[in-house]
Amino acid sequence: MSCPVHKGAKQRQDRRHMTDKVKLARQFIQAIPHAKALGLELTYIGQGEAEISMPYNAELVGDPRTGVIHGGAVSAMLDTCCGAAVMSHPSAPGGTATIDLRIDYMRAATPGQTITTRATCHHITRNVAFVRAVATDDDTDRPVATAAGAFTVEGR
Repeated sequence: MSCPVHKGAKQRQDRRHMTDKVKLARQFIQAIPHAKALGLELTYIGQGEAEISMPYNAELVGDPRTGVIHGGAVSAMLDTCCGAAVMSHPSAPGGTATIDLRIDYMRAATPGQTITTRATCHHITRNVAFVRAVATDDDTDRPVATAAGAFTVEGR
């Protein structure tokens, strides 16, 4: 049977650790030059999950005839969101880097709409974290793209 005093101290320590990890992930994303250039905004992070939004920006259009955001911008957004999910996972001690990222583009994002990516770190081994992500615009039932990736687990 655990002592309530020690259990409470452990819970406070776990919350502080998680708060530090979330702060680190936010700072990491804000420091990435491409994230700033793309206008990426971290809207949620915690417990191995992250959400990032990217407002429509005509400067990121890949084809001026259609007004559709370039796939490279969507790719960078998916990668960044996956990394944030790994960094916020309770079992991940620190930074991360992409090992492999498979992206499936389902359709063009609707011009003028914000794209939102949600990523979940669903499994971590000693050295590798596995993540899945979905990018959508206003039509959340029809993904713009999905991703599945493997990321390093540093400092474990």
